[in-house]
Amino acid sequence: MKSSFLLLSGLLLSGFSAHAQHRKMPPKPSAAQVYDSVAQPAVPVGGTEQYAQFLAANQRYPGRAMQQGIQGTVRVAFVVEKTGTVNDVKVEAPVSPELDAEAIRLIKSGPKWTPAKHRNQVVRQRVVVPVSFVMSPGSAAVVRPGQVRPITTSAADIAASAHPDRPAVVAPDRPTQPVGGTQAFFDWVEKNQQYPLQARQRKIQGKVMVEFVVQADGSLTEARVLKKLGSGLDDEALRLIRTAPKWEPATFQGKPLKQKMVLPVLFQL
Repeated sequence: MKSSFLLLSGLLLSGFSAHAQHRKMPPKPSAAQVYDSVAQPAVPVGGTEQYAQFLAANQRYPGRAMQQGIQGTVRVAFVVEKTGTVNDVKVEAPVSPELDAEAIRLIKSGPKWTPAKHRNQVVRQRVVVPVSFVMSPGSAAVVRPGQVRPITTSAADIAASAHPDRPAVVAPDRPTQPVGGTQAFFDWVEKNQQYPLQARQRKIQGKVMVEFVVQADGSLTEARVLKKLGSGLDDEALRLIRTAPKWEPATFQGKPLKQKMVLPVLFQL
């Protein structure tokens, strides 16, 4: 009786082992496959907020689109490779040839990404990013007889003559920019930011949109808040812009111009 029990146990174990050998395991991710949905999605190096700031700071609103009053959001699809580079950049839903081309240029010139992971392996992922083109009030481009000069600044940037006897709006040959680059400017803002006590107590955070003018000497003037948060955050955003280091002014035909800018001041607890 005892030997029969041992034999039966042995058969059961053999059957379990055979079943385990034939049980299907989840397939490993294909080396060339592009995934739309993954366990750990790809993200821009530096985070999504910094990536959005890059897009806003480097956007060049096409002059023809501005003249025609064309605005909209271009959805750009692309593949984040396993190396973090961006490839196969395409427009999903066209808005206009000029805006579509600028959106593709922006994405291609952007920073690298941290690649996606699926089943503990680095994989290729398809990502879609919306690039919005919105003209600020009073936006305009100059049309001269026989030529159209493209606007080479962001959607909110309007270049104006630095001389009162020449009030015409022109497109700069070189747009204004912070000394040391945009990232250096945002680093300065973060380092010198004084989070208002009232906002901290109320746990208010967000983005204050500030408009200002970069004068021909590089100083920042005429700062005003376009999108308010309250609780002292608006005043702190204005203080930061007013006390910020000088910028490199825009130039037109070798001469400095004053230029209007809109930038976000981010507050995070």
